[in-house]
Amino acid sequence: MKVHETALYADDVTAAAKFYDEVLGLRRIAPPDEHSAAFRLGDGVLLLFDPQRTATPGRFVPPHGATGPGHVAFAVGAGELEVFKTALAERSVEIERELDWPLGGRSIYFRDPAGNSVELVEGEIWGA
Repeated sequence: MKVHETALYADDVTAAAKFYDEVLGLRRIAPPDEHSAAFRLGDGVLLLFDPQRTATPGRFVPPHGATGPGHVAFAVGAGELEVFKTALAERSVEIERELDWPLGGRSIYFRDPAGNSVELVEGEIWGA
């Protein structure tokens, strides 16, 4: 089993989509609108939704949503963590925490425009 898609929620989907597109370089599947945005992640998908709109009963899929900040972690290749740190600094995105994990992996944590916690992971942080 694997994750096919996952969702984060943002009151301003357009601003959040711009962040994931321009700052993190994710590949958009379709242009974002005020309701949602979708990005390709390898063979999976990251969805951004307006939590008020997706919680509305009667949609073609069951209502869903979340309140408060969510969390997502993206795996990056060897050496890419430093590239992202530079790109984030150039855009005045504060890195909240940097961690060196016992298995040798490294992570940085920062916030997207909606306040979600975003983690970039280089190397291994979870055991088998």
